[in-house]
Amino acid sequence: MSNDIDELTIQYEEEGQVLIEELDKCILHRGAWTTVLFLYREWDAKTNDYGAPKAGLRRYQKSGGVFRKRDGINLGEKNIPLLISQLKTWFEV
Repeated sequence: MSNDIDELTIQYEEEGQVLIEELDKCILHRGAWTTVLFLYREWDAKTNDYGAPKAGLRRYQKSGGVFRKRDGINLGEKNIPLLISQLKTWFEV
């Protein structure tokens, strides 16, 4: 939890190991309900390396001066092309 939008992160560590590494982020909407798009990758203990990059869309609500995660959608390499294609059909980009 954070009280500053710019400090919101998807990065997660356990016992000094970064399990979810944030590569980049884009704040799509600022306000009491904030939307952030993260680029990240997850640690794979089987391969002892990070997996392919993923995108994560997160919604935060500011309550009591603190942003709390309310919803999240994870997008992998299989569904990102479909999302891009569909958005291009809906909007002239």
